[in-house]
Amino acid sequence: MKKNLPCSMMTWLKTLAVASIFTSAQATVLAAEDHWVTTWGCAPQLTEPGNLPPVSLAHNTLRQFVRVSLGGKNLRVRFANIFGTNSVTIHSAHLALAAEKGSAGSGEIKLATDKALTFQGASEVVIPRGETIFSDPMEFDLPALAEVAVSIYFGDISATTITGHPGSRTTSFIVASNFVSAASLPDAKKTAHWYLVTGIEVSADSSSKTIVVLGDSITDGRGSTTDSNNRWPDNLARRLNTNAPTANVGVVNMGIGGNGIFGGLGPAAVKRFDRDVLKQSGARWLIVFEGVNDIGGAHGENTATLATNLIAAYTQFAVKAHAKNIRVYGATITPFGGNGYFSPEHEVIRQQVNAWTRTNSLYDGVIDFDAAVRAPADATKFEAVFHPGVNANDWLHLNPLGYKTMADTIDLNLFTH
Repeated sequence: MKKNLPCSMMTWLKTLAVASIFTSAQATVLAAEDHWVTTWGCAPQLTEPGNLPPVSLAHNTLRQFVRVSLGGKNLRVRFANIFGTNSVTIHSAHLALAAEKGSAGSGEIKLATDKALTFQGASEVVIPRGETIFSDPMEFDLPALAEVAVSIYFGDISATTITGHPGSRTTSFIVASNFVSAASLPDAKKTAHWYLVTGIEVSADSSSKTIVVLGDSITDGRGSTTDSNNRWPDNLARRLNTNAPTANVGVVNMGIGGNGIFGGLGPAAVKRFDRDVLKQSGARWLIVFEGVNDIGGAHGENTATLATNLIAAYTQFAVKAHAKNIRVYGATITPFGGNGYFSPEHEVIRQQVNAWTRTNSLYDGVIDFDAAVRAPADATKFEAVFHPGVNANDWLHLNPLGYKTMADTIDLNLFTH
């Protein structure tokens, strides 16, 4: 026989039910808050001697500017000391929106937006050698496509083994002592490289995702305009942002100048793939656009098996990415006739790789950069209007118009599923 529960018990059960619903709702909110998406990143490498800072970073302020893709209200910043032989001490680090002049002037920031980063609640942090750290999550009104300044006042840091990204195509500023909150740095030493800062992530809803681009100097933006953010991934980010179905899609440029699938400058793609692609927060799509340095640098016996070896590496990338629920798009290698890389043998390898890229069943789609930029009268070269102009023999890198053309050829529907 069913018994009536006491009023006190009924009240307790109702309270428990409401509490359960509240806790579930809280969990949903917290889960959303914990969905981090990389909005900007660069591929870290050991800084070569010729790209080291013009003055020591130790006990000085370094201000660096980056252009994000996705916006957000909460963010965190990633710092890397992967290649340092000693620990790095950060006494203070701040984030601010760039002033209208941005990094092309004297490092101006909007003072009203300046905020201090913390690390487990403290303003100071020591990054051990070989390690990567995140700042604490911080409330910050970050617009999409905004240019932001990361200002760091260092303590001890090695002068020669610095983790960085030489191909920033963006001016950085170094000044003596602590000026992380200065409105501008008119007396600073300038350099077009990034050091230690390797990513910014935003807390976003679960529908927000990012594209990771694995590439070399063509993706890194050689031939683009310093401080203008007109690399082809930058142009892609702008297109995505202004297209309603893809406005919640970010772009992360993991290009390294001189990089190859198997060698070149920086860690080879086969060695950095897990770190630079699979570990990017919120990664949903991968564009593979790399291999020209392997082809151009091939000699003797290496040329006979290079196409097969490149295809095997692309296959490995796709399998790894698919295992992480990342869709993979292959980009055809652009022409380089007229460059020192060119030879009829190298062109055969490029055509073999591109034919596989266009026809294989492993990729989830193809981005045909080769078709977008090649000259109608000579398929071994890109159109003369895309030549960067600085070096007459540089028929490898494109100018801003060429990079815009590359970005414009990409079907944005690729990033709606």
